[in-house]
Amino acid sequence: MASFVPTSQDTVEDQRLYTQARLVEVECLDCLAHVGVKKNSEHQTSVQWTAAAQAQCPDLVRRKAAAGGERLVHARCPRLAASIEAAVADGRIQIGAEDGY
Repeated sequence: MASFVPTSQDTVEDQRLYTQARLVEVECLDCLAHVGVKKNSEHQTSVQWTAAAQAQCPDLVRRKAAAGGERLVHARCPRLAASIEAAVADGRIQIGAEDGY
């Protein structure tokens, strides 16, 4: 459930820019899960997981089961991380924020 529901159009647009702008779809080279990715710097990577991608990633499925089905916060899959780095290396993902996003 959303903890913040925007009411003004400017806030709705800010929310869209923060959560969706410049996302590049990346497919894990191992399990083929699709996620949205953007890199604002060399050291910062935003990954938007869908429920389908979370259910498809064996690493996340295993970790969620070990956590008793609890929501995983800051979940990271090393195979997806390698897929993202490959996408950066071949130029599919640009590094650097644009207009603060």
